[in-house]
Amino acid sequence: MSDRLTRSPGLLPSMVRGAVASPFKRGVSAEAPLPATRLVRGGVRIDPGRLDSYARVCGFERGGPLPLTYPHVLGFPQAMRLMSAPAFPLPVLGLVHTGIEITRRRALHPGDELELTVYADGLRAHRRGTEVVMVTEARVAGEPVWESRSTYLARHPAPEGVAARTPDAPPQAARHALTTATWELPAGLGRRYGAVSGDRNPIHLHPLTAKLFGFPRAIAHGMWTAARCLAAVGTPEDVHVRVEFRAPVLLPGTVTYTAGAGAFQVLSQGPHGAERIHLTGAVTAPSAPRS
Repeated sequence: MSDRLTRSPGLLPSMVRGAVASPFKRGVSAEAPLPATRLVRGGVRIDPGRLDSYARVCGFERGGPLPLTYPHVLGFPQAMRLMSAPAFPLPVLGLVHTGIEITRRRALHPGDELELTVYADGLRAHRRGTEVVMVTEARVAGEPVWESRSTYLARHPAPEGVAARTPDAPPQAARHALTTATWELPAGLGRRYGAVSGDRNPIHLHPLTAKLFGFPRAIAHGMWTAARCLAAVGTPEDVHVRVEFRAPVLLPGTVTYTAGAGAFQVLSQGPHGAERIHLTGAVTAPSAPRS
């Protein structure tokens, strides 16, 4: 099934609908059915003011090609519409972004007119619940130019007899790091990123709302952390990026970014000096496009 949208669906109705339905979607298994809907939105044009605000919050250079992660923001309202629908099996409130893969075939520019397609591409077991894979595709004049595959985790006790997915091995990023930086992250970072991205999941906004979902404080958006790393490392025009979000970044907080040999990571020091890895990522050449 495919739905075509002529303009961006509002986020607020989707979030309200998702909030109402979320308490009734608990403990779903990886065998649950997913809606086959594909949301297609054509004629997408870039708002220069919103793009500039996004670049400023995430640390990208302003005035050039679109940041690698920006089509994810453009497709987020469609993803929210899908994930908040009654037929979607997981609760949208409290979903945790656990990873993303992005493939870009060529640079995108603020003047490009995009067609965005978003759909769910399967559930899978996770050691802490159930993950869903959400796909966003971007085309310019019918040409596939950009794709992302995001995984989101609904946390619940894993049912007996269901094999948990083993996390991918982290890329060997920082053992021979060429770049190191320390980032001080303010308490309001989640609200700032939420304002420019539209992602106002309560786990990112305030300590009180984060505690409702088991976090001691608000946590940084995984996509902000990924975007900030990619702004720092830089990427070629055609590129494949894989990012794993391994542990939440509490706000406020201090993290260390390291990069080298095509890989990067974000880590921090725990209360007893133990190193905690929050994010790992790798930048490679893209594979052949899917047919």
